[in-house]
Amino acid sequence: MHCPFCGNNESRVIDSRESPDGVRRRRECIRCELRFTTYERVHSMPLMIAKRDGRREAFSSTKLERSLQTACAKRPLEVGAISKMVVDIENELHKLSKAEVEARVVGEMCIERLKILDRVAYIRFASVYRDFQDVDSFTREVEALAGTDFEGGNGSKSQLRLIEDDVPRLARRGRRRRVRQS
Repeated sequence: MHCPFCGNNESRVIDSRESPDGVRRRRECIRCELRFTTYERVHSMPLMIAKRDGRREAFSSTKLERSLQTACAKRPLEVGAISKMVVDIENELHKLSKAEVEARVVGEMCIERLKILDRVAYIRFASVYRDFQDVDSFTREVEALAGTDFEGGNGSKSQLRLIEDDVPRLARRGRRRRVRQS
């Protein structure tokens, strides 16, 4: 390790600590006796995601977190629940020990966790992820969720009934034109 002050390549480690990104080491240069910090982390092969359309892209925890935050927007969740979910999913993906994972696998991991965490967020995520083609397929998904015996999370059956009741009403309602009066 080269000293950033004098360029000497000999230093001694004074302190080592685990950090979220790897290991943090406090070092002291043998020549100038000035101290500096280094960070070490394991360099692993990037995890690739195989998209439905055949494209491949590097896994992005930021992109995953952003999509989960969108689904969970304005929901009463614990602070850090989404970040924890992203870390759990990323760790589970690395445990698969595959260089490439289908996007479907990542989506299903999100769906499973959201179903437990918050049912409304689950429906929001599923509506985009599963790409419902009509109101009937959406209604079937909500009914299937409402029919499951669920104890926990922040979602409740009353929230789901509200969604079920609103779907047919919203489907019947056409777009209204706003008439500007001058």
